[in-house]
Amino acid sequence: MSASRAGLEDVVAGTTAVSEVDGEHGGLSYRGYTIADVVGHLGFEGATHLLWWGRPPAQDPPARFVAGLAEKRALTVETARVVDALAPSTDPMDALRMGLSALAGFPYPPTEEQGMRVVAAAPSVLARFHRRRLGLEPIEPDPALGHVANFLYMLEGKRPDARRVYALESYCISVLDHGMNASTFALRVVLSTQADLLSAVSAAIGALKGPLHGGAPSKAVEMLDAIGTPENALPWIQAALARKERLMGFGHRAYKVEDPRAILLREIAGRTAPAARFELASTVEEVALAELRKAKPNERLFTNVEFYAGLVLEASGLPRDLFPSVFGVARTVGWSAHALEQAAHNRLIRPGVEYTGARGLSFPPEAPVRALP
Repeated sequence: MSASRAGLEDVVAGTTAVSEVDGEHGGLSYRGYTIADVVGHLGFEGATHLLWWGRPPAQDPPARFVAGLAEKRALTVETARVVDALAPSTDPMDALRMGLSALAGFPYPPTEEQGMRVVAAAPSVLARFHRRRLGLEPIEPDPALGHVANFLYMLEGKRPDARRVYALESYCISVLDHGMNASTFALRVVLSTQADLLSAVSAAIGALKGPLHGGAPSKAVEMLDAIGTPENALPWIQAALARKERLMGFGHRAYKVEDPRAILLREIAGRTAPAARFELASTVEEVALAELRKAKPNERLFTNVEFYAGLVLEASGLPRDLFPSVFGVARTVGWSAHALEQAAHNRLIRPGVEYTGARGLSFPPEAPVRALP
């Protein structure tokens, strides 16, 4: 396979009006609004309204979406039983996938109502699983709280402070959608067969589970833990590069300049993370970029969203092993928007493939022939 086609790089696989990724200039926009503008003006519900209906709400939070989410947060008895039956050792991403798969009544084509049920149920599934694996009783959702605040409440059983809600909500908005990424492409492929929304979301979660897609924030903070102090950044990074190890949180397939979400989350981390932790991260970022440019002068490597996402998620108080699945909880918004878009103008996604195997082979005359029994 030619280098330009490996991993479908530079291949346009469809059209979308949901979000635009400008890799050359470091841009990300939702329905034409830059990600910084969205985070600066809208909460989670307002950003969801923008992605689904193509325009900002008249007020934030939008009453329609807030009411719809609140009505659909509680899990059915059957779905709760599925979540409760999972072993405590289950990967949280698998728990999210199986819990959402246990929802019922999702015929094709997808609808806004179905999308709202998925978005509303996702944090309830993950919070219930997390408490069950700790041996704690689940917390029922509080309709008086916003989507993100309610998620933290269901995890912990107490109302979170505004600073933590702000950190997590900002992160969630920044990852609601990102063009034709691996999980969104998987979702659209499955939905193009006219499979139901839950099947498509399950495929998307499977793609997100891979460490090259959804697991990087936890790996980035593990790297910070290993480095330990700002003074250790240079020798640690030089040793890692000498071993040909990848530095987590740097480089992105789409961006040839700095990831705009990294810029946004760096600012939020500076306002919400502990000062010592942010100082460590800032030093590691500066040293890593300098050393990467020495080691790989022909590559354009910059900080990506995962590096500071880890600090923001830490500041929100989330357990580290929930980082990837919280990414999935947020991305249900973008997946649902793409599902509605795909169904509106559906055509089976069936790309061609360049065959590189042998041709013209045949079995020798003496080879036994299968006979009809």
